[in-house]
Amino acid sequence: MRKKLYVKTYGCQMNVYDASKMVDVLNAREGAEVVASPEEADIVLFNTCSVREKAQEKVFSDLGRLRALKAARPSLIVGVGGCVASQEGEAIVARAPVVDIVFGPQTLHRLPDLIDERRRSGKPQVDIRFPAIEKFDHLPPARAEGVTAFVSIMEGCSKYCSFCVVPYTRGEEVSRPLEDVLTEVAELAAQGVREVTLLGQNVNAWAGAAPEDMSADFSVLLELVAQIPGIARIRYTTSHPREFSPQLIEAHARIAKLACHVHLPVQAGSDRVLAAMKRGYTALEFKSIVRRLRRACPEISVSSDFIVGFPGETERDFEQTLQLVRDLHIDQSFSFVYSPRPGTPAADLPDPVDRATKLQWLERLQRLLEEQGRGISEAMVGSVQPVLVEGASRRDPAEYSGRTPNHRIVNFPGSSGWVGKIIPVRITRAFPHSLRGEAEAEAA
Repeated sequence: MRKKLYVKTYGCQMNVYDASKMVDVLNAREGAEVVASPEEADIVLFNTCSVREKAQEKVFSDLGRLRALKAARPSLIVGVGGCVASQEGEAIVARAPVVDIVFGPQTLHRLPDLIDERRRSGKPQVDIRFPAIEKFDHLPPARAEGVTAFVSIMEGCSKYCSFCVVPYTRGEEVSRPLEDVLTEVAELAAQGVREVTLLGQNVNAWAGAAPEDMSADFSVLLELVAQIPGIARIRYTTSHPREFSPQLIEAHARIAKLACHVHLPVQAGSDRVLAAMKRGYTALEFKSIVRRLRRACPEISVSSDFIVGFPGETERDFEQTLQLVRDLHIDQSFSFVYSPRPGTPAADLPDPVDRATKLQWLERLQRLLEEQGRGISEAMVGSVQPVLVEGASRRDPAEYSGRTPNHRIVNFPGSSGWVGKIIPVRITRAFPHSLRGEAEAEAA
């Protein structure tokens, strides 16, 4: 009898990717069927994020709501994975006895074994090791669920920014071998995937093992992925300014399949704050990267991440962040008030600015970013964009939806035969979070 599985994911695209692999692993061993609620499930998994305090506490809140369900059905397996699992380990079981298994991002491939051992022994199981790249060697073959797919090319982070827990929860940077990445992309392309997004905490730091007769960095990987038959568009996230090499910038001029969009987190526009964050670059160096990118690919869109209210940040520091956003015309972002994470150097810094001021800064920043993003969308009205048709529109199943090269969703009348094709679409209207268009003609 197939087991029923419920997975709730918090956090970044790496976590979204890991959640899909949890489903694959359990489907291969237990014939797991994904369900929409914990009440229907035999196995409930929370795939967690510890980047912000709110996300971490929400996990324990969700676990608390499972107490009655677990009491009614003791055979229910409850698991916590992801970055909170790596950070807290056995303390999760102590705080939430409803939990049966705790596993980290690098041990999700052991889920079936952990579940079997929990059932056999009756004791909670915890495995939060960092066994290098072992996970990828034990995952089932890549499985496509549409015309777009994520491919993880590396794990962990070695930057040790003062505010960030990722090096402690996902381990040091470890790259997948070149041939493994290309094989997974080719398998997905054979199943109809047209667009791949290469994933990593610092994806442009990829340095996977390659055949002896070649030297491969991230720009070479992009070029080789572009040569795989069936792949029409390539994206990547998240990149780090310290590894944004001249070769990668040049790739945006040379590789036609590389989307004209980059997500490049800056976090702040003040050199003083960037130094305290241990980011390893100045605002001027960041601006230079973006300007060189725009020379290589004039239509490129740059989105970013910002932390507001870092310990010791002043009004002048914050104004420098606003100025950087204006100078570079940043398009869209993830922006948050600083959240101290236990065990990070920044958590011990004095923080004299009150939360009300930080929230006011955040509102000002987000207002500016939304205004700029809206301006970019409005400037696209009248242009013809190559849109990869992904499927039916969420708003109107009679219409179709896809993304422009600069990562905007477009809804338009279309045909089911267009799914997976790149269609020229004339943009007719701009909305806050999407575009409206009309197909000009069908294209391959």
